[in-house]
Amino acid sequence: MTIRLALVIPTMDQGGAEKQLCLLAENLPPDQFDVRVFLLTRDGPLSDRLRRAGVEVVVIGKRFKADPTALFRLRKHFQSFQPDIVHTWLFAANSFGRVAARMASVPRIMASERCVDLWKTAAHFLIDRRLAGFTETITVNSQGIADFYAGHGIPASKFRVIHNGITPSSDANSEESKPTDSAWARESLQIVDDRRLILAVGRLWPQKRYRDLIWAAELMATMRGDTTLVIVGDGPQSAELLRHRDAVSTPLHVRFAGHRSDVASLLPHADVFWIGSEYEGQSNSVIEAMQAGVPVVASDIPGNRDLVVPGETGFIVELGDTADFARQTHKLLEDPELARQMGESAKTRIANEFSVEKMVDAYVDLYRS
Repeated sequence: MTIRLALVIPTMDQGGAEKQLCLLAENLPPDQFDVRVFLLTRDGPLSDRLRRAGVEVVVIGKRFKADPTALFRLRKHFQSFQPDIVHTWLFAANSFGRVAARMASVPRIMASERCVDLWKTAAHFLIDRRLAGFTETITVNSQGIADFYAGHGIPASKFRVIHNGITPSSDANSEESKPTDSAWARESLQIVDDRRLILAVGRLWPQKRYRDLIWAAELMATMRGDTTLVIVGDGPQSAELLRHRDAVSTPLHVRFAGHRSDVASLLPHADVFWIGSEYEGQSNSVIEAMQAGVPVVASDIPGNRDLVVPGETGFIVELGDTADFARQTHKLLEDPELARQMGESAKTRIANEFSVEKMVDAYVDLYRS
């Protein structure tokens, strides 16, 4: 029997949740699933991938935070499609999508939480708890997220942990992952050849705690004299972080590379990967760095602990401990064999535990159950 599945998410922007939903939708067995993706707010660049894969994408067009017309349009689409399962992702889609699905009498309603959402208020958690009452399953990509929401009153039995999946680097056929040499990568990032390269990738906003990484990078460069941290990404803190860099460091020690579509090509040329976030779900950037064989130094938060095995694939340091970021990175740079072993272990861990095939199989089992 073919299962009609509606996946609902706010946008198809280049975010981690959007990429995972895209991988799921385009890899579900077409002889078993009739998949349709509903975008609550607006279209995005990943939609083209879905359409090329034969997945229908419907834009609902929510115009403001509590737009009731979007709720009724979504219900109408559900009544027309008649899905067996509605699976919503992220807060806005979780809210509108689950209510619309209930109004349309959809038999099975699921949700997905992708992050430890410290930004949520008591009102947000009240909505989450109310909606959980008629939600069969809530998928999460790390145990830390399940624990976080269980701590806010949602029954632990509701959660199903399904780790993120990543395509093998050899399978990619886009500009993002074309093989490159070290000279090209360093020239592209404007890094002097004799400097050791530390990479950090992500949106420039407070959650990522880039101020900590800038301080740690200045400590590293002062201690060793041969390191440069390159921060790849853009976001609302861009100007503020640039001013902070200029106040405490120099472009030789910390560079901002802006948004790059070729991160997968750059990663293999990094000596170390850094992530200092105060909360995460499961960082795709860390997964990609580990897949590229780069040892990771990460802040001690649930999402990172699910990925980085301390002393085996990298190091975990206390949140905000800039000195320990520098200390553990120095250890890796001083011991190339240790760094190589950790990089190989990281690559093996991702291949074994975080493949797209394993992720999709877990969702197929869930939907069929």
